[in-house]
Amino acid sequence: MLKQRLKIAVLGGGSWGTALVKIISENKRTVHWYIRKQADCDYIKKHQHNPRYLSGAALNPKRLRISTDSNAVVAAADVIILAIPSAFLKEELDRLTVDLRQKIIFSAVKGVIPESMLTVGEHLHKNHHIPLEQIGVITGPCHAEEVALERLSYLTIACMDRTIALTMATVLKSTYIRTKISNDIIGAEYAAMLKNIYAIAAGVAHGLGYGDNFQSVLMSNAIREMKRFIKDVYKMKRNINNSAYLGDLLVTGYSTFSRNRSLGNMIGKGYSVRAALLEMNMIAEGYYATQSAVLINKKYKTRIPIINAMYGILYEGKNAARVFAKLTKKLN
Repeated sequence: MLKQRLKIAVLGGGSWGTALVKIISENKRTVHWYIRKQADCDYIKKHQHNPRYLSGAALNPKRLRISTDSNAVVAAADVIILAIPSAFLKEELDRLTVDLRQKIIFSAVKGVIPESMLTVGEHLHKNHHIPLEQIGVITGPCHAEEVALERLSYLTIACMDRTIALTMATVLKSTYIRTKISNDIIGAEYAAMLKNIYAIAAGVAHGLGYGDNFQSVLMSNAIREMKRFIKDVYKMKRNINNSAYLGDLLVTGYSTFSRNRSLGNMIGKGYSVRAALLEMNMIAEGYYATQSAVLINKKYKTRIPIINAMYGILYEGKNAARVFAKLTKKLN
């Protein structure tokens, strides 16, 4: 049985962490919030917004318990929402001394942990011994920037335990957030990872001068490639056209808010990969996800021409224009 009033914690002070804190605290809930830098904690308490991310989003300090001590934040809560970029998540998890096995943990991370090549849920289960029923996923389509603007958005809450999923759906529901539940935590996590790779591809195509006609074909092929990959990794009944899969892919591939699309656009326009990454002031999860997907696929050998093309550009130094010229012949 779940407690009637679960205590919620959010780990991560980036844009998505800030958006989640905004949603939950506006539902008249106290949120325990881990942020790395004390200066940012002090600023939010004084000025009522995050100085680094979603600075236009008003926050209510009376509803927030902000701390740079991740163990204190985790200890104070029943439900932990992870909103730390996947490239840094293992380091933060390894710092925790609190017993996570007693917690319900939701991942709002859109990538695979590079050190283990596992999704966040798989990593938590294998390396921190958390029961699968206590692990969940929060996925879109939902850009943090639109949450800050309070534009109508949709979230899918995936968890094997239906009661936990329904409870978290209630926690996150608001006048501008619609929620639905799912039991496909593995598929939802892989979809959240893969869509970022395809968004980089869409950005590269745009930067190279390909038009809307080609990009529609690219996205059509991307959702079919995603379906093959996820089916091979974890076979279960799912509708790939649902918003957690196709919807999240489309918003990430087309939106001007998409940092992954922005990264790809710079590469398509002639930036080196290194220069484009340095230009970004936020993490583009798709960069790390591309390497992870290729390594994971050595086991499954799924046909993934788009992901392989992006790996060639991002990790093998191949010329983007030549790679896409070859890719166009593989799409239909």
